[in-house]
Formats: sequence, C-alpha cells, structure tokens
Amino acid sequence: MNASLSFVAPCPLTHHAEACQRYTPPAGVPLGEIEIRASAAGLTWVGFVTDACGDARPSALTRRCAQQLDAYFAGELIHFELPLAPTGTEFQRRVWQALTTIAFGETRSYAEQAQAIGHPSATRAVGAANGRNPLAIVVPCHRVIGANGRLTGYAGGLERKRWLLGHEGHAMAN
Repeated sequence: MNASLSFVAPCPLTHHAEACQRYTPPAGVPLGEIEIRASAAGLTWVGFVTDACGDARPSALTRRCAQQLDAYFAGELIHFELPLAPTGTEFQRRVWQALTTIAFGETRSYAEQAQAIGHPSATRAVGAANGRNPLAIVVPCHRVIGANGRLTGYAGGLERKRWLLGHEGHAMAN
C-alpha cells in the first residue's frame, strides 16, 4: 500500500510547534542529511538539509519516518506507510497523490503524470508541482523522468535523483 495523503486543513500548530528531526542515512547512501518535520496531522516535510531546523523536537511520527527511511535504504521497504499532511494547492496535492501510485522500481514521464491526473496538456504545471513536493522520497517525485527517458529536474539535485533511481533498480546515465 502506498503512503496516503490525508490533505487535512493546515494544522493550527505553527512551524515552530512542529516536530523536527534530522536523519542521517546509513553509510554508503550519498544523499546527505534529511530533515523530517511533522504536525499533529502527519508529515509536513521530508527534505534534504539546507539549513538548521533549530532545536530538534522529534516525535513518534518523525522517528517512525526515520525508521522507514532506514528500511527503504536497506532495500527492505518499497512502500511508505505514514500519515502525510503536505501543504499545497489543490492541483499540487492531486499531482503529489498521483506520485504515490508510481511503484518502486518504475518511472513515469511528466506527460504520463499529467495524463494520470486528467490534465494531459499540463506537463509543465505537473513538473512545477513535482518541484514543490515537500515530501521527498516518501512521495516519490524522483520517479518522474523526461519523455525521452532522461533525467530532468529534481529539487534535491540530479545526482540524488540518479542515486535514488539506481537504488530502485534503474541505471540512469543522464
């Protein structure tokens, strides 16, 4: 079963009241530190560290996410089972929900992703929504590639995207 997006109304907690923890992937995983944030409603952010999250305030949910990331990187988990509460527009949430249907080890083009949400002419808008995905790895925007099979943009950087796809069984040269 894929991670489910709960799409709840924004949590009344402020950013400062969110649980926050840093996660360091196991040795051999060249992605760098990952920050995990959660509200009472679910995960709100899983992303590559660019700045400090302030005082670490882990919660049961951020620890559960870290455990599932460990299992994913160990090759023991292919579907995340976590409550998710990303903030975004209705269109973005539809795109992110569709991302959860791309199975581990598979890829989809941006055009196929646009078709999947019923907006076949919205390829660029789908790409923009993927770029704003606040739940890296858990909501697998790294599985979306160019129509020609080549790697295209990834907010975490193309080297991370290449590594993630390789981890899932894809040999991506470009």
